[in-house]
Amino acid sequence: MEFKKTGLLGPLVAVAALTAALATSDATAQKVLRYVPQANMGTMDPVNNLSSVTHQHSWRVYDNLFGEDTAGNIHPQMVESYTLSADEKTYTIKLRPGLKFHDGSPVRSQDVIPSIQRWAKMDGGGKRLAVLDMKLTAVDERTFTLTLREPFPATPGVLAYGSTAMYVMREKEATTDAATPITEVVGSGPFVFNKAEFSPGNKIVYDKFKDYVPRSEPVSAFAGGRIAKVDRIDVMIMPDAATAVAALDRGEIDMYETPPLDLLPVLKKNPNIKIVVFNKAGALAFVRPNFLHPPFNHPKARQALMHMVDQTDYMSAAIGSDPANWKVCWAIMVCGTPTSSEAGSEPYRKADLAKARQLLQESGYKGEKIVVLVPMDQQVIRDLAQVTVQKLKDIGANVEPVAIDWGVALQRGNNKGAPEAGGWHLFHTWTVGQILGSALSAVHLGTPCDGSGYRGWLCDPKMEEYLAEWIKAGTTDKRKPVGEKIQRQAMEMVNFVPLGQFFQPMAMRTNINGIQESLLPVFWNIEKN
Repeated sequence: MEFKKTGLLGPLVAVAALTAALATSDATAQKVLRYVPQANMGTMDPVNNLSSVTHQHSWRVYDNLFGEDTAGNIHPQMVESYTLSADEKTYTIKLRPGLKFHDGSPVRSQDVIPSIQRWAKMDGGGKRLAVLDMKLTAVDERTFTLTLREPFPATPGVLAYGSTAMYVMREKEATTDAATPITEVVGSGPFVFNKAEFSPGNKIVYDKFKDYVPRSEPVSAFAGGRIAKVDRIDVMIMPDAATAVAALDRGEIDMYETPPLDLLPVLKKNPNIKIVVFNKAGALAFVRPNFLHPPFNHPKARQALMHMVDQTDYMSAAIGSDPANWKVCWAIMVCGTPTSSEAGSEPYRKADLAKARQLLQESGYKGEKIVVLVPMDQQVIRDLAQVTVQKLKDIGANVEPVAIDWGVALQRGNNKGAPEAGGWHLFHTWTVGQILGSALSAVHLGTPCDGSGYRGWLCDPKMEEYLAEWIKAGTTDKRKPVGEKIQRQAMEMVNFVPLGQFFQPMAMRTNINGIQESLLPVFWNIEKN
């Protein structure tokens, strides 16, 4: 299969950038952590960019009101204390003393309130607070109230991690329209974004924030004392996997987030490298159809996608031949999470290309081009998309694969326009089990009819009812039957097509310790010995 690569850095550019970075860090004699992420970062604004690389960036730079530990418990983070009124509708929240932004200004209620308001316009969990007529009022510079129309016990959890984490920004950035990416990156977290050394598509630098005061409790994932134990983080963008693997093998980088699984045997031979699976819940790969435009606005075309999928083909191509690294999974809330189910997927578990071809024709498809976005710098997603391209051809579709960078794919994925005019038909991605396993955080499951939902923009009032029922149920036992209803509804509407569950390890040098068991890599408490 042939694709035109656009906007990619070649291995020689990556090596040159790495050499320059090494020279800089050696000259300063700092304790520098050199990290290669899964892909380049688009906009640095976590409110309107759901990519994991943007959220990794944001957890370095920003801080959060609440944090979730490895067991799923919610703890205060920036918050010193909070109380709930007798009618359980008003939270009075007090910030810890001494919180500072990287420019030296204090963190105030006047910063937190617009940060919550901006986040709530885009985040699935935040929208649920907004629907309950959320009212935020500053009491003083360290205290504010959050009042809802009715009790919503999940509020601290939503503020910890709704669909995305709620990061506190300065009032200046927080008052920016939610759909407009911010242009200044100034947080109050343990690391400072080094704007002077930022080289887009090449290198992103973070320095330890010396005025950051961590909590006193032991760290556990996103909760507890977030301590910067290195002086500097150099995030090196290396689209070429072989270049990154070779650099790690030689000790020129310290950590590689998503080494290709077929190259792990090479790394395992090096006694100075260890392989760590930090996210035990794994991730679900899926393809999201665009519900606004033909042919996938028709249910039969979406059903055709389901019938053409053999998850073994997808996982073997994108994750590798070793089944220890992946499994077949038809649960949209991800197999193994507390309320997941595979109910309703029975008709799709064995691929049927003849049935898929028939359904595509019955949807009214007449051979129009089907635009598939193929991010060439995101190995797993690239390979998933390439399998889809071939399978679409196998069922008689006229496919137009568009080879682009992941950052560009994210931007284009937000375009509701016609596919032939800059939009798209099929968008591939993956999301970790901790997110998809909860109706509070799984923005991908939301189906609001006001056009504000996850890319693809499915309108399904029944699913919205089920998601609200899941949240109100409160306990896992009560949520399990609701989880099955969510699953069956998603299978009927084909919210997205599951492509398999996988477990992505991270490769790092053996002198790196302290990586947290969390849904995405975080960089507090990582030590380089």
